[in-house]
Amino acid sequence: MTNPYGQQPGPYGQQPGQYGQPGPGTPPGGYQQQPGYGQAPYGAQPGYPPATPPDNNLMWGILTTILCCLPLGVVSIVKANQVNNLWAQGQYDEARKAADDAKKFAMWSAIVQGILIVAIIIFYVVVIATAVSSSRY
Repeated sequence: MTNPYGQQPGPYGQQPGQYGQPGPGTPPGGYQQQPGYGQAPYGAQPGYPPATPPDNNLMWGILTTILCCLPLGVVSIVKANQVNNLWAQGQYDEARKAADDAKKFAMWSAIVQGILIVAIIIFYVVVIATAVSSSRY
């Protein structure tokens, strides 16, 4: 059996590329990439960086530094400032992690401040209750 394109038939009369047989242009190893496998995520073009950097949460870091717990707020500001620098260097995963860390430290700063406010209120209630109960008229 001759093929008009000059190709020799495979075993049992199969043409190359049929029924799992490696065809012309098949990469070494005989495997061809399946459609959809190894493609860029939705909205991203292969070989291009993601469209926008993540939110650096700098505003929350500044607010929690001024209004809440100073040390955790400062750490949040430092992490927020790293986001855009890392993004510009092409370190996208590290930029996302720095943004998440900035948000986490701002949140913990607000939580610590909330706990301190509750503790101060409880302290004053106990002090005032003790003073009222021990006073003699």
